[in-house]
Amino acid sequence: MRRIFSKRLIFISACLILVLLVMTVTAFLRSNQSVATPAQGEKFGATYMTLNNPFYTIIDDEIRAELESRGDTLVSRDPALDVQKQIEQIEDFIHMHVRGIFLTPVDVNKLHPVLLEARQAGIPVVVVDSQVSDQTLVASTVTSDNYGAGVLCAQNLLGTRTGGNILILEQQSAQSAQDRIRGFEDTLKGHGTFHIVGRADCMGQLEKAMPAMETLLKQAPQPDVVMALNDPSALGAMAALKDHGLLSKVLVYSVDGSPEAKGMIEEGNMTATAAQFPSKIGKAAAQEMNLIIEGKPHERAVTVPVQLITKDNVRDFGTDGWQ
Repeated sequence: MRRIFSKRLIFISACLILVLLVMTVTAFLRSNQSVATPAQGEKFGATYMTLNNPFYTIIDDEIRAELESRGDTLVSRDPALDVQKQIEQIEDFIHMHVRGIFLTPVDVNKLHPVLLEARQAGIPVVVVDSQVSDQTLVASTVTSDNYGAGVLCAQNLLGTRTGGNILILEQQSAQSAQDRIRGFEDTLKGHGTFHIVGRADCMGQLEKAMPAMETLLKQAPQPDVVMALNDPSALGAMAALKDHGLLSKVLVYSVDGSPEAKGMIEEGNMTATAAQFPSKIGKAAAQEMNLIIEGKPHERAVTVPVQLITKDNVRDFGTDGWQ
């Protein structure tokens, strides 16, 4: 089993390096593409938390396809988890007089002034995958059921173990991540035999999750459960657990439903992931924006359901791509 995991981890690491390279090139090309539009078309802007995560590129591709089917153009930007850079990108969109902006906030609390500027310029903002602190500044928010994702993970844990020590990997700057962990913790309340013995912020990044988990294992060397805000964080955590000889002893939960996580579940190295559906999120975001632009009734909040993937049903979802 260890040899299989090692080969799988090496393969995933190599793939992630390749993905990061491809995403960097893709983000560069998207950030430097022509913004010329047909005479009848509109120009829209998009800035995500990061484009080195395939989850966001799928959302971006879906939004782009929906817009281009109407003769419109999407200009995408990658702030690379830098909130100041994202603020500058939104300001650029305002100066470009885009018709609307799609936004995944790097920080839930730090975009208020620039969002106010966008509203004053008459540019509607559709938030995707997470939330901003002041919902009155945006026209619509499209997310997964992030709280429910945490609930699903906790419910599975309650059906598997009667207690244990839990380590948490989180991201305080993202409301979606906060909601997932809150759903997990709220569901475990009243079950006093479960104890959170450590937590760390890893920004949802694999390369930060592994050293964060290494530090947590020094503080709490005998965990029974890891709850990670997303699949990249869970993969980093599993690499650290393997190095400490703990992988087979610890239940690992996360949120995403990425191909890599589903592969780990299929091999028995990971317990479960609450699956998101990025194509549905992107399509819903584009449709809401279209309703807003046309002045038609639209939803202020759209929640896309999630589903728990375990070893019992992982083959129903497949491991070759996102659901």
